[in-house]
Amino acid sequence: MTTNDIRPAAGTRDRKAIVLFSGGQDSTTCLAWALRRYRAVETVGFDYGQRHSVELACRMKVLARLRELDGEFAERLGDDHMLDMRSLGTISDCSLTREKAIAFEKNGLPNTFVPARNLLFFTYAAAVAYRRDASVLVGGMCETDFSGYPDCRDNTLKSLQVALSLGLDAPLVIETPLMWLDKGETWELAHELGGDALVELIRTETHTCYMGVHDVLHDWGYGCGECPACRLRARGWQEYLERRAGAKS
Repeated sequence: MTTNDIRPAAGTRDRKAIVLFSGGQDSTTCLAWALRRYRAVETVGFDYGQRHSVELACRMKVLARLRELDGEFAERLGDDHMLDMRSLGTISDCSLTREKAIAFEKNGLPNTFVPARNLLFFTYAAAVAYRRDASVLVGGMCETDFSGYPDCRDNTLKSLQVALSLGLDAPLVIETPLMWLDKGETWELAHELGGDALVELIRTETHTCYMGVHDVLHDWGYGCGECPACRLRARGWQEYLERRAGAKS
């Protein structure tokens, strides 16, 4: 059992949420979490000039499968918004927007860090939320299994929540249901939200690999199996299976 309570808190059921949805494991789990929690949910995706578009291609398939999977999902899942942010790719010199090997920079961060990406994602999503009468933004950021990205930290997003609410003169809540979960617990949360069917959907339909490899299906999903994202996802899958086996014994 994860430490994340999937039951709606008092007063949240009647709210509308916008989920930052990439088509990957984390954002799909967050989308299922939001669909169990809020009366209406819309999704927003970002074309920011990433070196491959595999995740973007997966997005619509995952959305369609979620609607087929569960009546509650189908009822609450609304419009999807794809935003053009390719200018971010032109000013970001990193391995997610350039054809360059993954490595660590002098500041200790991996060059998979796209500076200001999450700050901009939430800012753009807040503009969508303002227009769509939504008061909650949901993102898959995590401070437990992460690469040290400063814009994934809980304090960063709490301060951003305050800034966006003040800047729009409209209360906004930023929810990060994976913030204190490891990858094994993220798989476990998916199971709590949608059982084996949702876990299988995430395993076979989502994409996380930094290198864009989507033609090799491993036990844990598609990917190159070598990049940091694949290794983290694979390790989490193994931990999830071990916890499930331990719970049954």
